[in-house]
Amino acid sequence: MRKITNYISRTVFFAIALTLLVFIALDFIFGLIAQLEKVNETYTALEAFYYMALTVPRRLYDLIPYSCLIGCLAGLGLLASTSELVVVRSAGVSVKRIAWIALRPALVFIAIALLLGEFIAPYTEQMADNRRHFLRYNITQQAPQKVWNREGNEFMYVSAVMPNGVIYGLTRYKFNDQHQLESASFTKEAVYQDGYWEEKDISTTVLNEETVHNEVLATRRWETPLTPNLFNILVLAPEDISMRNLHYYTNYLEEQNLKASNYSLAFWQKLLQPLASAALVLIAISFVFGPLRSVTMGQRIFTGVVFGICFLLLQKLLGPSSLVFGFPPLIAVLIPIVLCTVLGVYLLNRAR
Repeated sequence: MRKITNYISRTVFFAIALTLLVFIALDFIFGLIAQLEKVNETYTALEAFYYMALTVPRRLYDLIPYSCLIGCLAGLGLLASTSELVVVRSAGVSVKRIAWIALRPALVFIAIALLLGEFIAPYTEQMADNRRHFLRYNITQQAPQKVWNREGNEFMYVSAVMPNGVIYGLTRYKFNDQHQLESASFTKEAVYQDGYWEEKDISTTVLNEETVHNEVLATRRWETPLTPNLFNILVLAPEDISMRNLHYYTNYLEEQNLKASNYSLAFWQKLLQPLASAALVLIAISFVFGPLRSVTMGQRIFTGVVFGICFLLLQKLLGPSSLVFGFPPLIAVLIPIVLCTVLGVYLLNRAR
């Protein structure tokens, strides 16, 4: 029994690894071609390659669920096409047992994806974006990373965020309770130190009922809950942020009475991605024992690609729909997973 288990697990593992290798190679090549179109004097071809290398962890995180789907289809399909699965079942191994054996190597990749998405990909993605932005644009132009944020009655805009606790091009607009502009200021540079920001080279404008007062300051102290970590979160897309920082920033938005639906959606998508990957693997296993039992390898792979695309489209449709129609993001994330699980269990039960 141990030999059967090791043989099936090894076959599925290498099929998933090969599928992931092909996917990441194609994704890397097409991404590099897109970056080479943006090359200029400072952002060279070598820098474009370095940027793509830094984004590999995030790309692996995105591709692992679909690699598990197609890899399981290919690995078990290979065993089915050579009648080895028939021999295994004739030896008294149940379909459920084979399904668990095939799921085990997929769990290894699911664990790798979880570690990448939480501890590696968010940081390498930020490093890649920071490096690309500051090479493609002159820092004095204040063009790279544009960030808007609201804190109470104050709105702020930042042109560039450095990962070392320095921001450039800080514009602050303060309104009263009647939504009338009271003051505006522009700061060339702000440095975070000892729990507050020290602004440098500030131009301020204060609006009264009858007068407008302009003033230039060398330095100014700015006390705010916004920390360098929060600014580093702001410059990333929600799907590129770790679960810990998503939870942290969601709490900050709720304290400011602001909507955090898109960050909440990203949090649930990341938290439940292992379940989504397992559901896709279950579908792959049920397909091999069910409707794809006696088809060619090409048909199995094509079916896996089509199903993966359908699953992705359903996720992309339900996620924004939860933001528009106001139903919980958790429901939007769970629906595709539950549908895959129910279909997989139904097909496996029919194959018994």
